[in-house]
Amino acid sequence: MKDKFFIDTNIFVYSFAPEEKEKQRISKEIIREALSGNNGLISFQVIQEFINASVRKFARPLSYQDCEKYLEHVLAPLCTVFPSLSFYRKSLECMRSWKYSWYDSLIIAAAFKSKCGILYSEDFQHGQQLEDLKIINPFIEEGETP
Repeated sequence: MKDKFFIDTNIFVYSFAPEEKEKQRISKEIIREALSGNNGLISFQVIQEFINASVRKFARPLSYQDCEKYLEHVLAPLCTVFPSLSFYRKSLECMRSWKYSWYDSLIIAAAFKSKCGILYSEDFQHGQQLEDLKIINPFIEEGETP
């Protein structure tokens, strides 16, 4: 994981999913590498989606204090992409070019803006190449098809 990589929200959600032990282990490894290697990035959208999921959808929701700590120590240091008109234009271009939903296109545009070579996500087509960005589902074993 030497190249810059973008981390989608589902990776953070799985890091809090003890019922999904292998996905939790892989997710924590990706997040740890992002923080220690200064090569993993996220956008404002990932923060919004994660905090919403963590207080509303987790089997054991995070407290507001735990959300604040996680925001400060994990999410904020990784966040480099914030909205702008040019960002929204790139998102619209992604929608048109690859037929992804608006919210998925925001994630792709954020990965482009971050100049990442990899987008880690379970929600996109594994192995798809979008310009210089490769989508990787980290939960798929090498050679396995989704």
